[in-house]
Amino acid sequence: MKADRVHRIPLSDPARELVRCLLDETDDELLFPGMKRGRHLSNTAMLAVLRRMKRTGITVHGFRSTFRDWAAECTTYPNEMAEMALAHAVDDKVEAAYRCGDMFRRRKQMMDDWTAYCARGA
Repeated sequence: MKADRVHRIPLSDPARELVRCLLDETDDELLFPGMKRGRHLSNTAMLAVLRRMKRTGITVHGFRSTFRDWAAECTTYPNEMAEMALAHAVDDKVEAAYRCGDMFRRRKQMMDDWTAYCARGA
């Protein structure tokens, strides 16, 4: 992670199943291995996928933005929890000093709701 902070991510059940399948299919130690053994995907790998799909007007960062818009506009989850899900740092130094938890259990429900929203499709 940037800022050298641990970021725990509560995965939904479908995401955990996907991870299990991916791990079963690789002999690498990485979940998303790159072209060279022991190396992770490059920071442009997702952009290359979008280009191959001939999807214009979509950016990789847009996926994060879509989640943030959904959390703000379609849910009652607190702003702080959505920001924590995106691993955004707390700017206020006093608040950051007192915020020691990561809302993991509450974020698990938010990720389950996000999964259900995405699974509905357009």
